Amino acid sequence: MADAHATGQQHPLKIYFWIWGLLFVFSAASYGTDFLEHGYFRWGLILLFMILKAGFIVAIFMHMAWERLALKLAILLPPLCLLVLVGFMVIEGDYTLLTRGLAFVR
Repeated sequence: MADAHATGQQHPLKIYFWIWGLLFVFSAASYGTDFLEHGYFRWGLILLFMILKAGFIVAIFMHMAWERLALKLAILLPPLCLLVLVGFMVIEGDYTLLTRGLAFVR
């Protein structure tokens, strides 16, 4: 008779150690950007490392990589939609800043 309590899923510890090592490397690279000149390249690298670290943490340590597609979409789509809307606000922000400046000049 099969054990009724053995329904859980076990992931090998090796993957957790690999991801921990990758997070350490990404953190070190992120801190290494302090030696670069201030500019868009530096901020782009900082954001890239931040997104990579957050993605690995969510995928592996929060077990999102092993979830069903419907749950992944239910969790990931709303923040992506918010990012698109924030992008629209950034584009619109330049327009309103320019029109506000023109209104004060008159």
